[in-house]
Amino acid sequence: MVRQLDDSPKTTIVYPDSDGKPMADNTRQFRWITTIKANLDWLFANDADVFVAGDLLWYPVEGDNKTRQAPDVMVAFGRPKGERGSYQQWKENNIPPQVVFEILSPGNTQTEMTRKLLFYDRYGVEEYYIYPTFRTLSVTTSQKRKGRESKYLSRGVSWRQAASN
Repeated sequence: MVRQLDDSPKTTIVYPDSDGKPMADNTRQFRWITTIKANLDWLFANDADVFVAGDLLWYPVEGDNKTRQAPDVMVAFGRPKGERGSYQQWKENNIPPQVVFEILSPGNTQTEMTRKLLFYDRYGVEEYYIYPTFRTLSVTTSQKRKGRESKYLSRGVSWRQAASN
């Protein structure tokens, strides 16, 4: 039996560290992003297994560098702190960020925010917080999207408290 050797060159997939977009569109949005990120860093400073990042590209699917999102702030419980060029989920024990924060700017559209919600829902985000810097806070949890109460919020316990149990 003759077997052909596969001598075709292997393509290396590059996962860029930048999407070329600015972190914020204005000073108010920038201040909110950095304030939330800094406070989460402080809150989880003594927990080595909580990774907090701001404006970091998240690739949920290995082999696909087009499926990506850069949440304004994200929290991944069960992942160690440390530097990363991007959050490649398959290198993170396949753990998605469980909590995501988006800070709105006047240029955000409903279509864009719906697209982000669908992305986060599809790839495992449990809680999605939208901070409109000029309106009321919106909280969406995967439980709420499925017609159930949040396992954290329904008992008056925040996701932060539930994660520490």
